[in-house]
Amino acid sequence: MDTGHRVSIAVNAAVLMLLRPLCRLLLRYQVPFGAFEELAKHVYVQTAMEDFGIPGKKATLSRASILTGLTRKDVQRLVAEPEPVRAASQEGYNRAARVLSGWARDPDFQTLDGQPAALDPLDGPASFAELVRRHSGDMPARAVLDELLRVGAVRRRDDQRLELVTRAYVPQGGEVEKLGILGSDVADLIATIDHNLQHGATDPRYQRKVMYRSVPADIRPAFRALSGQQSQALLERLDAWLSEHDTDNPPDQPGAARVRLGLGIYYFESPAATEPPEGEQT
Repeated sequence: MDTGHRVSIAVNAAVLMLLRPLCRLLLRYQVPFGAFEELAKHVYVQTAMEDFGIPGKKATLSRASILTGLTRKDVQRLVAEPEPVRAASQEGYNRAARVLSGWARDPDFQTLDGQPAALDPLDGPASFAELVRRHSGDMPARAVLDELLRVGAVRRRDDQRLELVTRAYVPQGGEVEKLGILGSDVADLIATIDHNLQHGATDPRYQRKVMYRSVPADIRPAFRALSGQQSQALLERLDAWLSEHDTDNPPDQPGAARVRLGLGIYYFESPAATEPPEGEQT
């Protein structure tokens, strides 16, 4: 079996594996195959036109048709049609997360010992309203506060001042918002894997996990707590480092390149398979 055939088999096996949880989600939300197929066609054509052009030449419908296997008529239709509607949930998620991050690291909203201070809701230079203005742009402070109170990230004390409960924003009830996070976080992971497949030998991106295939089920609560605490502590340290380096371009380099930069951590579990117990880190 030649290398190309083995790679093709590996790609198909990987796609089947990653499609399983995706199809489970689509069926749960009553998305029929026809709708998924149309979305896939849009993304295939968009990716072919934007990411697989020939250097120095304009992307063409004919080349996109060859790359995607779709008819030229289909490609022309998909290019002419507006892109399927994107949910705007991710922007709200980012802004709420930025408010909590700013509260945790901005010295103007901290106590003398460097801890997040209790804030007046709407008035004063160190108020919650000022925190929102500084770290979340033009979002109404009342809307941000209502959401953070709802998810339990902030609590209102008896004296009406606001207190930070958790430094992480995790939506509790909004399906639309959680689905937006699903799209962005899974896309980031796949993009990292794709980068490592292409450039792993010369420019690897960090991609690791630790897993044991068969452990007693009753240790799950302890591992959830331990992994959550240590992961949150690591993310807070990285957030502090990134915040120190998130500065404007110097006056003599106004057009210097900017990048989106970060690291994600996720927990997983499933029933044990029948293989012998084995520790694994990849």
